Amino acid sequence: MALLRRTLVNLSYCLTQTVYNTPVKVPNRAIKRWVAPTLRELERRRKKMESQPLQPRTSYLEWNYDAEIYAFAKRLGETFDDALLRRAFVHRTYVIQQEIKGNETDLQDNRELINEGESFVIDCIKKHFQNKYLPDVVNALQSYLTSESMLSHVASHMGVKDLILSADFPVEKSTLSNTFKAVVAALRQSTDEKRATAFINDFLICQLNGKDIFDVWDLSNPYEYLLRVLKEKGYSEVEPRLCNQSAANTVLANYQVGLYSNKKLLGIGWGESIEIAKDTAALDAIQKLQSIDKI
Repeated sequence: MALLRRTLVNLSYCLTQTVYNTPVKVPNRAIKRWVAPTLRELERRRKKMESQPLQPRTSYLEWNYDAEIYAFAKRLGETFDDALLRRAFVHRTYVIQQEIKGNETDLQDNRELINEGESFVIDCIKKHFQNKYLPDVVNALQSYLTSESMLSHVASHMGVKDLILSADFPVEKSTLSNTFKAVVAALRQSTDEKRATAFINDFLICQLNGKDIFDVWDLSNPYEYLLRVLKEKGYSEVEPRLCNQSAANTVLANYQVGLYSNKKLLGIGWGESIEIAKDTAALDAIQKLQSIDKI
């Protein structure tokens, strides 16, 4: 027992000496104190210089077009034919510009892809909504989604600005819009219509999320339009009724009008005049008929 006790004491002493005598290594965080002052000085000098014109991304030394094309397809999660995807970004103005400069090029422009993509996008939108809404609503949605401002908005957020080969810089909205159509056509030819349709749903039709139908559809005479729709559906004559009114002789006048057919309330609306309230009630009735409160 005495021998075991002495052995444990010696072992404890050795461990204690090992712990206290081991040097502690302080981690090096590599703090470079010159970075911040240097950046501040560079920013100060940049502000003193005259404003420089915006330069295309292709003018940078580290620009790698092949890598950007590859990364673009991976970002979208789609499988493109490389030649078709490259062609989708080549506009006719770029080819003409290269010919004027005397540069021989065998690049094909994307005019055919633009035409194909435009017709395919329109068909997809109409097929998506034709069984849900009235033809006038479908046409309004199609015009809204295929407008130049909408397509250019979607294309710019897809990251196509730096990939476009065009004579105009900064890239115009029409060029961005046409590029989106060409990319859709390139995807359709690379895969199939099912993938291209899903692509349009994910990037274009989703822009309607949370919008009211009347944010997109500008209906000038809602009451007359409602009468025409109800006649087509076989409803009897519509009867507007003044349900409530308040402060009629003041600037805060408010009227409540309900539209009835066969003693059934079709829609109700409010307004500062009876005509406005009747139109508001017609809009409410159209929403209820088509269940289009939200797109």
